[in-house]
Amino acid sequence: MSDRTPQDRELRRYETVLESLEDGVYAVDPEGTIVYVNDRYAEMKGADREELIGTHIYEWVTEEAAGKARRAREELAAGDRDVGVIEYDFETAAGDTFPVEMRFAPVPGDEDIDRVGVIRDVTERKRREESLRRKNERLDEFASIVSHDLRNPLNVADGRLDLLREECDSPQIDDIERAHDRMRSLIDDLLSLARAGAELDEPERVDLSAIVERAWANVATEEATLRTDGDLTFVADGSRLEGLLENLIRNAIEHGGDAVTVTAGVLEDGAGFYVADDGPGIPEEHRESIFESGYTTAEEGTGFGLSIVERIAEAHGWAVRATEGADGGARFEVTGIRASR
Repeated sequence: MSDRTPQDRELRRYETVLESLEDGVYAVDPEGTIVYVNDRYAEMKGADREELIGTHIYEWVTEEAAGKARRAREELAAGDRDVGVIEYDFETAAGDTFPVEMRFAPVPGDEDIDRVGVIRDVTERKRREESLRRKNERLDEFASIVSHDLRNPLNVADGRLDLLREECDSPQIDDIERAHDRMRSLIDDLLSLARAGAELDEPERVDLSAIVERAWANVATEEATLRTDGDLTFVADGSRLEGLLENLIRNAIEHGGDAVTVTAGVLEDGAGFYVADDGPGIPEEHRESIFESGYTTAEEGTGFGLSIVERIAEAHGWAVRATEGADGGARFEVTGIRASR
């Protein structure tokens, strides 16, 4: 039989869990002295556990990191938050640094331990963020070129076309005007596509029904009818979400006709929304390819609308799929949304 008490066995289980983590874990007493670190913390620091335990936590960090931690502790003490979260450059014993995220919280009712913290190496995340930042800069540059270098010649051509219309009456003038309109639509959609996957601006709490109404008002809906089925409050970039819905509504009208009925509602599990119509629907074999840039079956379509929808959804961390609606028409479901209370 084992001589260990139930408390000893429980403590051993906790230690086993902590030692298996890929994140560094530490605990300090009320004076800030380190009383525990797991192997991963010691590995990140580049020091032995015995060397760390018994020293003050701030002996191992930069002044900048210590200042961030103190401010976070003050916010905890004031009741502004339950968990302290800071990002800083973690300094090793050799003086090297790498970016980390630290989360820590007080341990109430324990005289020996004041707080515990978990430190995660976020080097890869920072690299991805920097890569995304550079990509967004290139997209902005591309959008600027499209906006300036393509629109300006088109505006000149429109002016020349007006002069030509005054000088002669030819049926070919209308064909030229339609071509200009087509070019303008392509430019607008290319700009939207370039910006659709860019980093979100200021996410905010939005109500699905209100955004749907705004998007509907921005689209030439002719004799179409809008219906809503429930409401959902969640966090999103309102402007980008409005663009997503505009493209879904426009797609429904282009393929379902001027008198189509469009329904926007909440999914049964509450983790997303859908936009459906009572038009002809989408053949099952085409439901994946419709999100490819340039794919269209509409005579006047540019083929970018649903690509824009997918990129906006992905920028939010959502997913979008096409399926069949209750009336046999097209139904687009946006999933992965976390509802707000």
